[in-house]
Amino acid sequence: MRADEPREPSLWLLPLMGSGVTILACVTMVTGYYFFVFRPRMQKLTEKYEQKAGKEAAPGIDTRSYSLKTKKALGVAPNAVPVKKGGRVRVVYATVKGTCKAFAEQAVHVLRENGFAADVEKLGECGREHLLSAEAPILFVLPTYEGGKPPASCANFMVWLNARVEDSVKFSPKPKYAILGMGHSAYASAGNYNQAAKDLHRALKRGGARPFGPGVVLGDEGKGTQDAAFREWIDEVLEGLKNVEEMAHVGVYEVGTEADVTNEADDDAVSDDASDEVPDLEDLGGSSKIDPNAEMVNPRMRTALTKQGYKLLGSHSGVKLCRWTKAQLRGRGGCYKHTFYGITSYQCMEMTPSLACANKCVFCWRHHTNPVAKEWKWKTDAPDFLVDEAVKGQREMIKPLKGVPGVLKERYEDALNPIHCALSLVGEPIIYPEINGLCDHLHERGISSFLVTNAQFPEKIEELRPVTQLYISVDAATKDSMKKIDRPIFDDFWERFLHGVDAMRAKGQRTVFRLTLVKDWNATEVGDYAQIIQRGNPDFVEVKGVTFCGESTASNLSMGNVPFHSEVVKFCTQLAEACGEQYGLASEHEHSCCILIANKKFFREGQWHTWIDFKKFHELINAGKPFATDDYLLPTPDWGNWGSPHKGFDPDETRYIKVRNHPGKTATPKKPVPLPKDEDDE
Repeated sequence: MRADEPREPSLWLLPLMGSGVTILACVTMVTGYYFFVFRPRMQKLTEKYEQKAGKEAAPGIDTRSYSLKTKKALGVAPNAVPVKKGGRVRVVYATVKGTCKAFAEQAVHVLRENGFAADVEKLGECGREHLLSAEAPILFVLPTYEGGKPPASCANFMVWLNARVEDSVKFSPKPKYAILGMGHSAYASAGNYNQAAKDLHRALKRGGARPFGPGVVLGDEGKGTQDAAFREWIDEVLEGLKNVEEMAHVGVYEVGTEADVTNEADDDAVSDDASDEVPDLEDLGGSSKIDPNAEMVNPRMRTALTKQGYKLLGSHSGVKLCRWTKAQLRGRGGCYKHTFYGITSYQCMEMTPSLACANKCVFCWRHHTNPVAKEWKWKTDAPDFLVDEAVKGQREMIKPLKGVPGVLKERYEDALNPIHCALSLVGEPIIYPEINGLCDHLHERGISSFLVTNAQFPEKIEELRPVTQLYISVDAATKDSMKKIDRPIFDDFWERFLHGVDAMRAKGQRTVFRLTLVKDWNATEVGDYAQIIQRGNPDFVEVKGVTFCGESTASNLSMGNVPFHSEVVKFCTQLAEACGEQYGLASEHEHSCCILIANKKFFREGQWHTWIDFKKFHELINAGKPFATDDYLLPTPDWGNWGSPHKGFDPDETRYIKVRNHPGKTATPKKPVPLPKDEDDE
């Protein structure tokens, strides 16, 4: 080969050259796709979510801790990928209703945005020894549960921590921590306000751990300071993380007060009487005065209740469509009030003028997403406004049912004009300052009133003007069991309850005791229930098996606590016998697992008279003269009497039996199965 001839590459280089070209092409394609396709799309998507967030996201709701799926549903921009350029911070939480979990996740988001490598863990599931032996600062977020205790999920952790402290075992190295506690100041009088956070603070300090930044910040659900407490806490945490070695004066601070609740400049634990230094709800920030601009329902509660199907009215009320309304619209039967008292279920409106309650019952079907309070402290909407809005809301919920298969046209038209109102949806209706005016407006519109109270406001019962039917929820027959089941916030809850029973006895209109039977909780107190019934002398006693509303961290009830109808029948038979000759079994509604025990003064001429003459009632109420229960009675139809083979189901309706398509079971019938009629009905 001559020197001036071009040299051909060696054959072994050819494969490498081909691979290099391929790799270069792939890199070019990926880079081009990222910069010219993927990145612009993500920017547009983020801008789209941010624009929607400003229009559609609930006002006042911080959505930074929500999942991507939830953010898309709300129209919120997704989180940016965290940059781990700072030190590690551990965020651990315990939760009952999910609030503290949301705050913990939100804290992680803020920390990551500020350059810290933060992660979140559930207290009780993370390794406790490793948690407190690591050098990374720890952020605790936890609520206070029943009786000032921590949530069940971290109970074992607290037992272990306290035992370790009692044995004088010090942490090594000394962990650094900050605590965000969530509670309700209505429990302050019992010494339980945010007690779990204080107990954790006490134990950690005794073990040698060192608080940094804010130390402990307390948020109050009752005053609506939870979001403000979080913002203050996380800001001070970020400031403290800049130099956690410089420990400034830290204590227990409650948002909304000018001074720290507990002074803890030294290394001693929180004093044993620290909880007593926390003022009660009436004393916090001058809260004993009604704030005419304060709304009962904060944005977080509003979102939760709306998600559960409530149509919120004004600032403190709500209306919701009952499933029996929808069932009777389709001719599939009415509720137990239809069987017991003759109401028209598809014209019944479930409403409450107060979402706040003085109890946190274990069987509450709202899982405690509504507020609790000892007195009214909020803006008060006018009663005529609430009635108008409730009827309007009921109609708005009825209208979408127009095209549902099976809805009867004539019933649909009637359902747009409710004639009954069950003031028992959620909360405590009688605490509403204008409850008498509300009932007056209902009666003026020809709407009957069924008012339910838990008897924690006996003076309100005494002041109450006549209603169609007045109820007291008797969830337990002894002080101890009522404390466990109702979980009241009043210290003198039992005395208030008995006072309310006495106040009801003095009423001249129809009165009812409502018993919710919870298996293994209150189903054996027959004799004690009989004593309360004899004391209150109600016209009727409704006994209903508890309805299981699904698993919830707010309650430990399960399907095992739901009694069978046969068990409720057995209980009521024993209860009627324990009440002597004065009461007897009058009716039942098997589908609702509900029994009616009635005073025998309603048994006349061989027939029960438990139904209400609603037309007569409105005539009496509009006349403005005193009247009594006997003045608006109607006989109970044969199918509604105790012992009828119909078991409380109206034979004019068509019973639909829904069979689940589980393995081993037959398919759901295509046609409704009618209930056999009595021989006398043929």
